[in-house]
Amino acid sequence: MFCPGKQHRVGVSLHCHTTPIVTDTGVKMAALLLLLLSVGALFFSSNAQEAYNRLPETYKKGVDLALEKLNSHAGIQHHFLFFRSVSKSDIESGFDVSYIYHHFLLKATKCPKGTVDSTACKFRTDRPLVDCAVCYKMFGGEIEQLPKPYIHCIHRPALTEEMNVERINHCNRMGYSSGAPTLLASMGSQ
Repeated sequence: MFCPGKQHRVGVSLHCHTTPIVTDTGVKMAALLLLLLSVGALFFSSNAQEAYNRLPETYKKGVDLALEKLNSHAGIQHHFLFFRSVSKSDIESGFDVSYIYHHFLLKATKCPKGTVDSTACKFRTDRPLVDCAVCYKMFGGEIEQLPKPYIHCIHRPALTEEMNVERINHCNRMGYSSGAPTLLASMGSQ
């Protein structure tokens, strides 16, 4: 057996030491892959902020209300960001009054609770999503205090079908008490 480099005998056979061949093409491919992964991570981390920014103002106000309530809990240690909407609906009942229902997900970031500028916050992958449903009455683009806005947020694994039904029933009762049709009967987006 011919070995261009060092050789040594193991038992009765002869083994060659080989060094891996790194080609210029291999280095370029690895660099390109690393670049694509970095850009993908950057896009993914900024994607949540973009998703929040694309929400209409009426829905942003409900997300902000839920985040405010979530951050008021002493057990919350990390900054949360809007992740994505699950469903949305609204009813325009006239006279600049509307009823909003928004079911959405929040995701923990690596930033501590209370972070003001969240543009550099990256999502954590080791925490469950927080599933939120909010419904509220708006007048003149502002959330009304009566009826009291409904906010229900819970870690996703603990969410049950009964909780989902109760969320919907509560929000529908809020609309019915004002003589409006149910929120889920409206032609909402998504």
